[in-house]
Amino acid sequence: MQNLSVLSVNETSPKSFSVIIKVCVVIPLFCVFLYFIAVMLQIFASHRQFLDTSRYILFAQMMINDTLQILSSVLLFLCVMGQVKLPLLFCVPLLFVCTCTFQNTTLILAAMSLERYVAIFYPLQRPASWRSDRIWIIILPLWIISFIFPIIEFSIGKYSPIVDVLFTNMLCKGTVINSSLIQELYRFAVYVLSFAVVSVIILFTYVRIVMETRKMRQDRASVSKAMHTVLLHGFQLLLCLLAFTMPISETLIGLHTNWLAEDVAFFNYFCFILIPRFLSPLIYGFRDQSLKKHIGNRFLCCSKKRKPFFK
Repeated sequence: MQNLSVLSVNETSPKSFSVIIKVCVVIPLFCVFLYFIAVMLQIFASHRQFLDTSRYILFAQMMINDTLQILSSVLLFLCVMGQVKLPLLFCVPLLFVCTCTFQNTTLILAAMSLERYVAIFYPLQRPASWRSDRIWIIILPLWIISFIFPIIEFSIGKYSPIVDVLFTNMLCKGTVINSSLIQELYRFAVYVLSFAVVSVIILFTYVRIVMETRKMRQDRASVSKAMHTVLLHGFQLLLCLLAFTMPISETLIGLHTNWLAEDVAFFNYFCFILIPRFLSPLIYGFRDQSLKKHIGNRFLCCSKKRKPFFK
């Protein structure tokens, strides 16, 4: 559970003012993110054109996945900031959701890149599994794979038989639940393998679409748009990869600044976990012309409904 290690703080209680500042930074952004996601999902649900397009269905899955990721990580963040100790029964599910959604992000990015590849090279003879009414055949295995990895990681650990899942309280941190060497090696191998495979898929689809752009004489605009979309997926994958640089950045910041360990951990958590997931729906929402139009109409309608303070 690599992305949760950034929440590790000193066991001593942090200064109240520092905690308040951190909470006041995270919670407003989290509320804005949830509001924007709710608006976009409502647009998807109320317009058939989005439900009949595989690309938008996958994007909706990405938004749902990132919402679960941020919700679970923010809950864990608040528990650690407040030094709240939870029973193992409540702690493990939170860590489990946070881990599997972090893993699922890369898999969905690979699926979205492959969908663009299929749309360009097989526009009239699209495989059945990539049609909007069958896209669940692609989505379901992604979630299953994402759940399998943390289950295996948790099962290979060594736990004390005297630990009571209901009454043993502890800080909800990945370093506490999954702390054995074999679990760390397994987690590292899974992340390296998954990111390598997804990187190859995104690079392959991008190169193939670039080559196709040079060959095509017609509809070059749509192919060029697909190329930029795949490039965007590669940028998102890079943002996810930044999460693995956190131990290095923590060491460098600690050597060159006088920051406290919990402040460095918060900086990494905010920059490498929260910000990439906050930016993802914004980039997609305002880049896609269809979504941008509906989002603009939605906020315009909301502004018209507000009554002026002075008549």
